[in-house]
Amino acid sequence: MDRRKFIQGAAVVGAGTALTSFSPMSAVADPKKIKKIKHNPIGVSTYSFWQFNGPKEEVSMEFCIDKAAAMGFDGIELLLVQMSSEENGYLQKLKKQAFHAGLDLMGFSTHQGYVSPEKSSRDENIAKTIHQIELAYKLGIPTMRLNTGRWGTSGSFDELMANKGIESPLEGYTDDDAFVWVIEAIEKCLPVAEKCGVVLGLENHWGLGRTAEGVKRIVDSIASPWLQVTLDTGNFLENREEQIKLLAPQAFLVQAKTYYGGGKWYTLDIDYPKIGQIMRDTNYRGYVSLEFEGNESPETAVPKSLEVLRDSFYYEL
Repeated sequence: MDRRKFIQGAAVVGAGTALTSFSPMSAVADPKKIKKIKHNPIGVSTYSFWQFNGPKEEVSMEFCIDKAAAMGFDGIELLLVQMSSEENGYLQKLKKQAFHAGLDLMGFSTHQGYVSPEKSSRDENIAKTIHQIELAYKLGIPTMRLNTGRWGTSGSFDELMANKGIESPLEGYTDDDAFVWVIEAIEKCLPVAEKCGVVLGLENHWGLGRTAEGVKRIVDSIASPWLQVTLDTGNFLENREEQIKLLAPQAFLVQAKTYYGGGKWYTLDIDYPKIGQIMRDTNYRGYVSLEFEGNESPETAVPKSLEVLRDSFYYEL
């Protein structure tokens, strides 16, 4: 009996050892070669649901937060001009709603312009920007989109778009004059940005920021950790990938445009897998914020856009 019990016990131990030592990894020749990836968090701009089509009251911040959460986004970027109020009670209500919906308030898209020979105009926009930084702080938003402004010699925005964002300086002035104005103005905003913990992201937008070289000229001249780049994939109308590569190392937020149904002003064929690789090459791990700018309904186009961005933006751990 003792011998039989010994044999049975040995069989049980042997089986247990075999079970505990087995792992799916044991079937792989070299487990170290398995790549682990993590997807960049994806947000959506409230602009994607509105696009300046009709009264902003018809596409409220509250509506956009609910839509973004239901569609599966990680965060939401607020467009300031779309907000119905700047009162603190309203701001805290939005922050509470977003938290309960499981969304980060991850970006604040604002407008300002420092391209003016009039010091009073520049000072007014400096004060405006400081106020916007303080709003971002109250909302708990860590980064705010910044514009250089433009000359305004194009007339309408449609005319500016027809000319690919290029416009002439005011008579008697040059772009070099404007770069000095913009740099001096942004420098005056940075102490408040640092105090509030809000990184300013200069966007490759129209005006002096139309090209990557223009954005870098400003950011590199100031050389502050509180001024980085908001990299917009849809605002380079030529040599897109080369210009994105130039700005990618300083990108603090990526804004990604899509154009389902045809664009409002133009339609671009953006290779997001390739742009995703550019951002991986610079070890970008931050947010990608969708800006849908097409004519298709956001109800169908925004979820399709989210799928494209999820597949394109990730990094290896």
